[in-house]
Amino acid sequence: MFQSPGAILVKLGPLTIRWYGLMIALGFLSAAHAASRLARRWGLDPDRVVNMALVAFIGGILGARLYFVALSWDYFSVHPEEIIAIWKGGGSIHGGVIGGLVAGSIYCRMNRMPLLTCWDIGGVVTALGQAIGRWGNFFNSEAFGRPVPPDFPLKLFIPPEARPASYENVDYFHPTFLYESIWDLTVFAVLYFVVADKLKPFPGMCFLLYLASYSVGRLLIEPLRTDSIFMFGMPAPIIVSALSLVVAVIGMLILYLKYQSASQARS
Repeated sequence: MFQSPGAILVKLGPLTIRWYGLMIALGFLSAAHAASRLARRWGLDPDRVVNMALVAFIGGILGARLYFVALSWDYFSVHPEEIIAIWKGGGSIHGGVIGGLVAGSIYCRMNRMPLLTCWDIGGVVTALGQAIGRWGNFFNSEAFGRPVPPDFPLKLFIPPEARPASYENVDYFHPTFLYESIWDLTVFAVLYFVVADKLKPFPGMCFLLYLASYSVGRLLIEPLRTDSIFMFGMPAPIIVSALSLVVAVIGMLILYLKYQSASQARS
């Protein structure tokens, strides 16, 4: 059984350190370290890649929050003071990927770095950052799934004040944060240790494979969630994940044909 010890790690006078922020920071540091190592393997300047990762991280935080606020505008229009309260949780990974991609791409263009190769590195290590960052949801008692019986093999205890209105008398729920964390960690391990070097000659493929893999995991896990934001009568993450999967598959097909044509032209 999983049970959060609470959202606050420690209070030092006026300073409050929250588990959510700590897990996001640990996710970034781990991803940046992996990006540095992968950059060395691929013959890129690791310092510039880490700088790109920092810029992408800041863009990702902004993108994740803006995306979440936009989809939850009915609430934030009434509570505008909470728009900047990112320490309480409330961010969208899809928005984070978009924001990070835009910010990282601008940095790459300004510093004349190979754009698609940097996207590949970003895709590989983002999966690691997501795997760690998901534990912030655990400490905030959020992003959990549907109710499960007390004898369910994996269960998450949610305190009464954090339960959905229709489940006030239910104690245990699917630990969907854990499911996604494990999925993301698996995606990272496969990409980093098995796939990345094989796909290095084909820039862009690694990123699209990350996007497709993450989307598949989200499509499998999201139906278990109880807190999805809806769009057009369906959970927004399912719609966006399905679109992302389609874009990734089409993109991989286009790149495959492009690289195959280039190979034939050389021969």
